[in-house]
Amino acid sequence: MPLSLSPVYLDNAATTRVLPEVVAAFLPYLTEQYGNASSVHAFGQRARSAVERARRQVAALIGSEPAEITFLSGGTEANNLAIRGVVESYGDAVRRNHIVTTSFEHPSVLAPCQALEAAGFRVTYLPVGTAGRVTVDDVAQALTDDTCLVTVMLANNEVGTLQPLADIGALVAERRQRGQAIFLHTDAVQAVGKIPVNVRDLKVDLLSLSGHKLHAPKGIGALYVARHVRLAAQQLGGQQERGRRAGTEAVAHIVALGCAAELAAKRLDQMEAVRALRDELEHGLHARLPRLVINGAASPRLPNLTNLAFDGLDANRLVIALDLAGIAVSTGSACSSGTTEPSHVLRAMGLPPERVRGSIRVSLSQETTAADIARVLEVLPQTVERLSRQSVAA
Repeated sequence: MPLSLSPVYLDNAATTRVLPEVVAAFLPYLTEQYGNASSVHAFGQRARSAVERARRQVAALIGSEPAEITFLSGGTEANNLAIRGVVESYGDAVRRNHIVTTSFEHPSVLAPCQALEAAGFRVTYLPVGTAGRVTVDDVAQALTDDTCLVTVMLANNEVGTLQPLADIGALVAERRQRGQAIFLHTDAVQAVGKIPVNVRDLKVDLLSLSGHKLHAPKGIGALYVARHVRLAAQQLGGQQERGRRAGTEAVAHIVALGCAAELAAKRLDQMEAVRALRDELEHGLHARLPRLVINGAASPRLPNLTNLAFDGLDANRLVIALDLAGIAVSTGSACSSGTTEPSHVLRAMGLPPERVRGSIRVSLSQETTAADIARVLEVLPQTVERLSRQSVAA
């Protein structure tokens, strides 16, 4: 990359830059306000006050009550606590032993479901089709009197497709009104801060979010747990977070998440400008590369994410070539990087193997500029054509 050019970061679905305002809120709780939030003295009570303020800020972002917010280490822990916590409270391997999910959830949802399956629970993995969207009819047909949990992500982390959560929530709520102990969880890690999210409108009982996807530090997240849900703790040893998550609260990180949540709420209207940049990128690439395919484009999507398929190319080579040119993108979930397996999301959508191998994820944020998009439109087609020629020659 020429030294005069700034790098272009388009992997915001993997992680985001911590905003300066968030850093400013974070640092005093490492140096000056370092009390333990469980202590009764003034140091501790100042820390407790900061934690509760952050709880209100996160609750306001998703339309919940502050008491329904549990702080923990991130999206993975939130998903595990939601799934295992509900199943251990309401299910057993003989009765109420059924879980419904989709085939292209994040690994932090699929892995606990698979572990519970090995322990004797039944798990239905619903198809999503080439559109990358589960149907409400499929969910309705999968539900049984033994279903205790439905877990469906709000927005897919690789293709950005939005799932019909409110309609699924209505199905689950109707069964619960008839006396069935059944609950709906959603992994909203990619959605919160990108689209309006309101737990009442979605009719969800549990919702996971992660700080580093909305410009807070890594290592902090939250789980919304509706008041009517009983949750079995997975981390034991203390009564922090209303007994749901033992361990001394990470006050500085919690404060940072609260600040980021408040900023995200204020910046939501900027996401339409992000969508316009994403659309400009897609249209510009189509004009230059007519064979380009956009995975999931037939469904409603997040405004900041696109998944681009270049049949016949090795996506890993393309990502490396773009990185050398100063442009950061990815082949999919950062949690799966380093593996040799192709994307389970794209395979679950039933896409041809050559398309799965040739797909990259590009994810923008409010910090993405028109100059960034112009640079990608200059570099990416040239890189694709060069790698295509090399592939043919080989």
